[in-house]
Amino acid sequence: MGLFNRRTPENTAAVATLEVDPALAALTGGYVIDPAHSSIGFTVRHAMVTNVRGSFADHEGTLHLDGSNPARSTASIDVKIASVDTGIADRDGHLRSGDFFDAETFPLMAFRSTEAAFLGGDTYRITGDLTIKDVTRPLSIDLEFNGSATDPYGNQRVGFEGSADILRSDWGLTWNAALETGGVVVSDKVKLTFDISAIKQA
Repeated sequence: MGLFNRRTPENTAAVATLEVDPALAALTGGYVIDPAHSSIGFTVRHAMVTNVRGSFADHEGTLHLDGSNPARSTASIDVKIASVDTGIADRDGHLRSGDFFDAETFPLMAFRSTEAAFLGGDTYRITGDLTIKDVTRPLSIDLEFNGSATDPYGNQRVGFEGSADILRSDWGLTWNAALETGGVVVSDKVKLTFDISAIKQA
């Protein structure tokens, strides 16, 4: 169910109008991301032959949803770099080091939205500024709205999932090593993934 249902007038020469779905308009308000039921992760190619997946266990964020006009929706997310987890302690330590994130000097990765757009159906695009280390660059994330529900504790929840591809070198994450057979140990391209459950605030 999308935030808008499109209704085309009988006169096909007329411009299509947008009818607000009252059920989704009612979702308008402020939300807090529930980290216990959300995940922010990444996938990167290793040694040119396989993928390594990881996530950041410690994150927090807020959303403001406007069900009547998605363009007025906003998002803010902070991720603690030290919480990176790929399942291998030595690899996680390397990612926290100065070769990659330098988590001691730059403890947070942050996203602040600047624009939101309805793409059709249940799909939306949120654009904003992603800051990693001391570099801030624009990032667009395509998200699918998974719906809303009231949980057993009476909390109204909304869910979104999506992804975005980035080049880590754009944020100064340039460490690499050459392979004897050609290529490099870690690809420049990284897929970021988002699976978000957020609770509406009173």
